[in-house]
Amino acid sequence: MRYLDQLRRSLAIARKDVWIYYAKGPVMVFGIIFPLFLLMAFTIGRNMTVRDLFPGLMGMAIFFTSTAVGPAILPWEARSRTLERLVTAPVGIWALLLGDVIASFVFGIMISLIPLAVAVLMGVEVLHVMIFLVGMLLATFCFASLSILLSAYPPTDVPATVMMLSSLVRFPLVFISGVFVPVDQLPGWGRAISSVSPLTYFVDLARYSISGVTYYSVNVDLAVMGLFAIVFLVTAIKLHERFLPQRLS
Repeated sequence: MRYLDQLRRSLAIARKDVWIYYAKGPVMVFGIIFPLFLLMAFTIGRNMTVRDLFPGLMGMAIFFTSTAVGPAILPWEARSRTLERLVTAPVGIWALLLGDVIASFVFGIMISLIPLAVAVLMGVEVLHVMIFLVGMLLATFCFASLSILLSAYPPTDVPATVMMLSSLVRFPLVFISGVFVPVDQLPGWGRAISSVSPLTYFVDLARYSISGVTYYSVNVDLAVMGLFAIVFLVTAIKLHERFLPQRLS
């Protein structure tokens, strides 16, 4: 019962995050426009079809939308002194962070459905629908957990500092994840580097979903994304518990 109560509080925190941080005009416009700009940037003037770009575009859409706001939530809460109220309430740190992850997850899923719908309307046929949807849910939760981890250190109350540092992590991950060049076309050292990115496994799974061709197996893609999600979430909880007193001081 104690864990169920904490989970209910996580959902309440998620609802609070959605209304305060995500349901804002600029955030929604960014989420909707960003994937469309990516599509235009990669198709105009290039001899590539939407089907060829689908795995990378969906990977970037899910990755950037589910990590867009999450890193800044705790610094904002600390600056506005609402984090002090939350930690004195009968809610565990893990439940508080899980609420932030759920909010990022919901935002990432809702926004990522838009480029998926556009791609389908433009003729992209998803052959393995269930595998793609399961991978999409798992990847979004994984990236949402990463977004909370990105705000763990330094324990600052300045959102701009956290967002700058998170960009230093997020953009290199995109370039090494087979988004622009499929993993099987990378040299050996490139494949080794790409294997440390969770985005690599979703892009590989998305490529399999439309072509039946995959570099890793479907089971490996799903298992590794699940493992990354657990590692990110557990590490984020431990680090936030460790540095929370410094963030509040």
